[in-house]
Amino acid sequence: MTPTRSHLRTLRASRARSAKPARGRRRQWGVATLEFAFIAPVLFFLLCMIMDLGLAMWVNLTMQYAVREGARYAVTGQTNLDPNQSSPQRYLAVIQEIKDQSMGLYNLVNPSYVITVNSGTSQTYSTSSSYSTNMFGNPGDIVVLQINCAWPMITPMIRSFFPGGFFNFSVAATMRNEGY
Repeated sequence: MTPTRSHLRTLRASRARSAKPARGRRRQWGVATLEFAFIAPVLFFLLCMIMDLGLAMWVNLTMQYAVREGARYAVTGQTNLDPNQSSPQRYLAVIQEIKDQSMGLYNLVNPSYVITVNSGTSQTYSTSSSYSTNMFGNPGDIVVLQINCAWPMITPMIRSFFPGGFFNFSVAATMRNEGY
């Protein structure tokens, strides 16, 4: 059976109709690419912001844990963690415990200590040269160990929202010294 002329016309018309949407879809692909080009920077900025702030919160929690563990160690009066075992000092052992528990973040947060003994005047220890043997008090004293930290924000655009580009935070623990 040979196709008739009317049958061929109908076949050509249906092919022509089906070809038009394909060209229209190709144009839509360009629009989708253009829309993605406009939206992608905003999405990447939000993603970086969420990751940067999440990292800052993780650092805050890690340092809180390190200070709590350091305070728990301090109230026992031990000195066995002091790197200088020939003449161990309690305060160096406590600081070493905080360093050990901070998962390597201790030196990155530029810590400075504020220690208050028996709700008296607080003493700030911003450098290791200002540490003293009496900085964690005596048996029975209530000690508040606070560390002020500064975490550098990683994303350049996020840095502009923080003073100096650092997320500044404080972590503290309060405990009573044991009778050692």
